[in-house]
Amino acid sequence: MKRDRLVLVFLAVVVLLAVVAGGIGWGAGHYTNRTKTVGSITTTATVSVDPTVAAGAHDFVQFACAQCHGQDGQGGISPDVPSLTSAGKTLTVAQLTDIIDHGLGESANPTKPYMPVWGSVISTRQVSDLIAFLRAGLPAVATAEAPAVPQGQGLAVEGATLYVRDGCINCHGPNGLGGVPNPQSPDKAIPALSGVDFRKEFNTDAKIIAVIRSGSVIGRAPIVSMPHWGGIIPKRQLQALVAFLKTLK
Repeated sequence: MKRDRLVLVFLAVVVLLAVVAGGIGWGAGHYTNRTKTVGSITTTATVSVDPTVAAGAHDFVQFACAQCHGQDGQGGISPDVPSLTSAGKTLTVAQLTDIIDHGLGESANPTKPYMPVWGSVISTRQVSDLIAFLRAGLPAVATAEAPAVPQGQGLAVEGATLYVRDGCINCHGPNGLGGVPNPQSPDKAIPALSGVDFRKEFNTDAKIIAVIRSGSVIGRAPIVSMPHWGGIIPKRQLQALVAFLKTLK
């Protein structure tokens, strides 16, 4: 009788230990399914985004749309530049395509912002992606962010980042080498911002700043035109851009 009682107690302890072990194993597995730790960094699953919309978000950054239309297209940069929050719903695909390809604004008034003619620079696929992003309501997309502008590292370093962030690199090329086709223009290409010819024509800081502010609208689309940056880029950033250009070949 006493022996049977001891057997029952032993079995109860075994069952209890099995339940506890199972609970610990379930908890560990459940937690592992929710997070993954690599070294000392814990990562979580990212939200999936439509590839076309995601591409449009990155194009929005690459072509410096936010520099005039504001972060996330919210506006607020200039009273002359509209926000884009409702553009995807109020404008048709054809209208949006025409604006991106042919520019918009007061091309004859250099004191007012002028959206550049992108037709010869941005591909049909990129235009389509941008429009998809606008029509989706400009959602946040991971890593589709403009580069942070360095501070306290000198004007030239600041200007190098602004050259990319403000989209100068899309038309004037890396290191200001130029060469991007502009078939309808007299020179058949977008000019370089480096070299002997540039230095000769723009031989003072004031001349470089003046052309950035006023842009260069040399005709109607499909000729690619440089936007008017007056009222958009503040004085210090203009000086930083000049400092960077002066470091080029």
